[in-house]
Amino acid sequence: MKVITLCGSTKFKEQFEKANAYLTLQGNIVISLGFFDQSEGIEITKEQAELFAKIHFEKINMADEIFVIDVNGYIGNSTKKEIEYAKQKGMRICYFSESDIIQ
Repeated sequence: MKVITLCGSTKFKEQFEKANAYLTLQGNIVISLGFFDQSEGIEITKEQAELFAKIHFEKINMADEIFVIDVNGYIGNSTKKEIEYAKQKGMRICYFSESDIIQ
């Protein structure tokens, strides 16, 4: 079994859920986001955003690879940093836009 961390904008909650189900059904352990502030209209402070970023990098450290939720090719600044981090660690990086998941 592989451990896969999902990365991407919190505005893509539906796509995160699809990717999580798809990858789990393939026998993977999937690590996702704790909540989707942009999709759910949750206001967070700058300090909370920084904490959540640190937590997410730890989730990447726990994974064998990352799966980037890049709906319509969108990759924000935080996700770009996560991709670069994964590259530096020599991790495999897969993209939602290139997957077999129905979008």
